[in-house]
Amino acid sequence: MATDDKDHTFITRFRIPKRLWDAYGTAAQRQGTDRSTDLVNHVRDYVREHGDAQELTELEAAEKELADRRTRKGGRPRKSDQPT
Repeated sequence: MATDDKDHTFITRFRIPKRLWDAYGTAAQRQGTDRSTDLVNHVRDYVREHGDAQELTELEAAEKELADRRTRKGGRPRKSDQPT
């Protein structure tokens, strides 16, 4: 949860075997996505399915924050513009 209004997306660390992380990366790439996008989508889906009212409110606020940030920055780059 955000501790103040200046919190933004952050990098978090977790432990996973390197071989599993690498396999996840190549499998995600083959599906046309990357690990970060897939993980964020998984977290969203998990909160939608299992979240309580407060967690769903946090999800909604996070989605609005991302939409606002993309509007200010001109939106997310097209997949064709992203390096492979």
